[in-house]
Amino acid sequence: MESYFVGVDVGTGSVRAALVTRNGKLLCTSSKDTKTWNPEVDYFEQSTDDIWRAVCSVVKDVSKNVASSAVKGIGFDATCSLAVVDIEGNPLSISPTGNNEQNVILWLDHRAVDEAEFINGLKHPVLKYVGGKISLEMETPKLMWLKTNLKEQCWDKAGYFFDLPDFLTWKATGTDSRSLCSLVCKWTYEAHPNGNKGWNEDYFRQIGLSDLMEENWKKIGSVVKEPGSPCGNGLSEQAAQELGLQRGTPVGTSIIDAHAGGLGMIGCSAGSVSQDFQTRLSLIYGTSTCHMAVHKDALFVEGVWGPYYSAMVPGYWLNEGGQSATGKLIDHMIDSHPATAQLKAKIGKSVHIQQYLNNVLENMANKRGVASVSTLTSDIHVWPDFHGNRSPLADPSLLGMISGLTLAADEENLALIYLATIQALAYGTLHIIDVLHAANHSNIQSLLMCGGLSRNPLFVQTQADVAKLPVLCPQESESVLVGAAILGACAAGEFPDVQTAIMAMGGSADIVIPRDKEHRYHQKKYRVFLKMAEHQREYRAIMSHE
Repeated sequence: MESYFVGVDVGTGSVRAALVTRNGKLLCTSSKDTKTWNPEVDYFEQSTDDIWRAVCSVVKDVSKNVASSAVKGIGFDATCSLAVVDIEGNPLSISPTGNNEQNVILWLDHRAVDEAEFINGLKHPVLKYVGGKISLEMETPKLMWLKTNLKEQCWDKAGYFFDLPDFLTWKATGTDSRSLCSLVCKWTYEAHPNGNKGWNEDYFRQIGLSDLMEENWKKIGSVVKEPGSPCGNGLSEQAAQELGLQRGTPVGTSIIDAHAGGLGMIGCSAGSVSQDFQTRLSLIYGTSTCHMAVHKDALFVEGVWGPYYSAMVPGYWLNEGGQSATGKLIDHMIDSHPATAQLKAKIGKSVHIQQYLNNVLENMANKRGVASVSTLTSDIHVWPDFHGNRSPLADPSLLGMISGLTLAADEENLALIYLATIQALAYGTLHIIDVLHAANHSNIQSLLMCGGLSRNPLFVQTQADVAKLPVLCPQESESVLVGAAILGACAAGEFPDVQTAIMAMGGSADIVIPRDKEHRYHQKKYRVFLKMAEHQREYRAIMSHE
C-alpha cells in the first residue's frame, strides 16, 4: 500500500492541507478561509475553534479518496500567533471585547508596543538571540500586555499559553509538548549544541512574568521537542474522528509556517547550484516575508532574529530576517489606487490583476522604446515599511513612503506604482543580505522562493536582478505544505532523520538567472532606497524638535 502524509498549514487568512507522497509530490490540496477580528487599530484577533474547524474540513477533504490506514503521519505548521485557553482547554478571550471566541492574538497584532520598548530598554542578554531587539510580534511582549490589561479576564484564568503551531499538536493529540522552533524563535527559550536548554528565569523576573515559572513552566512549556519528533501517542480518539483519520496516526512536533517553507525547499535540486544548506537563503512569501539562512556557526546579526539552534534544520543555527508586509503591501497598493475598481470590472476573473499589470508594463516599455521594464521607475521610489520594519532596522515605527507621485490616475500610473513596490521589496531583501554578509554569513550563492509572489515572474526576475543571485523556485510550489508533511513523515519513522527527509522530499527547482544590466540600474535605485530611511528619520527629528 502506498504511504501518504498530510501537511497542514495555518496561515494568516486561511487553513490549507495537502496529501503528500514520500518523494514530496502533492496529490491534492484544500483550503478554507478563517475569520479575523480587528476591534481596534493594530489589533488582530482570531479563534482557535474557528481554526480547528477549518483544519478538520481541509484534512477530511484531502484524505477522502484514500484509505485512512494509508495516511501514515500528519504535520502542522502555523503562524506564530498567541493562543490562550483555560485549564479545561476552553478558549479564553484575549480581546477588549471579552468574547471568548477571540482567543488568539495574531502575529501581526501591534498592541504590545510599550511592552516591547520596555523589554528592549532592559538590554537583557537573551536579546542577543533576537538581533538585539525583541519584536512586538513575538510572544513575551504580548504576554506582558495581557497581564497588564486583561489580568482578571484572561491572565488569572489562563491554563495554557500556546504558540499556535503548538496549540494544533495539543489539540490533535492531547499531549502538552512544545516545539523547539516556536519557543526558541518567539518566546526567548534558549537552546545550545551542548545540550543546555531552558527558560531564562532572570529575564522573566525582570519583565514581571515570574509567575510563569510555577509548576515547572507548565503554562508556556515544560516538555520541549525538536520539529518532526513524535507527539505523544499520535492522534487522539476525538481528533481522529474529527479529522477523518485513524486513532494513533503519528503527529510530528510542529513548526512555524515560514520555517515549514524553509524546511520544504532547502533541499531542492537545480542543475549545478550548490545544495549546501549554508549557501541558500530561503524566502517564504505570504502576507509578510521571512528570510531563512542556516549556518553551522552561531552568527549574531544586528536587526536579524536569531541565531536559533535547531529551530528549522537540526544541528544548524538559523538566522531569520523578514518584512512585515509584502503580499499584503502589494494588494494594498493596488486596491487603494483610483484606477483599480474600473480595471477589475474590465478584466473580471479572466486574468490575475498582477499579471495584467505585468502586461501593461511590457506595453509601456515597448511604446517608450526602452529595453527593460525595470527602468520605467527611475522617478518613482517606494520605502515599503507600511507596517514597520522587521529587519534589518528592527523599527516597528517606520512608515511607508512614496516619492514621484503625479496627478495621473490611470492604469499605467497604477502599473508604475506596482512595479516600484515590487522593486522596493526586492531592495528590502538585499538590505537583509547585506547585513548577513557583514556578519560573516558571506557564502550565500542562491535564493529559494516559495509562496504566492514566487508565481509572479516579474517579481521573481526582479529579485534575481537586484540581488545578482540565481533564484530557485521549486517545481512543487507549495513548499510550506511539503515542509509540514515532512514533519509527519519524520514522526512516522519514514526517514532516519529530518535532513534525509528534506533531501528526499525537496524535489527539483526551476532557475531564474540575474541580468547584469538590470542589476546596475537597481544599484542606483537601492542607493535611493537607503536614503529614504535616513530621510524619514531626519523628518522625525525635525518635527520632534521644540
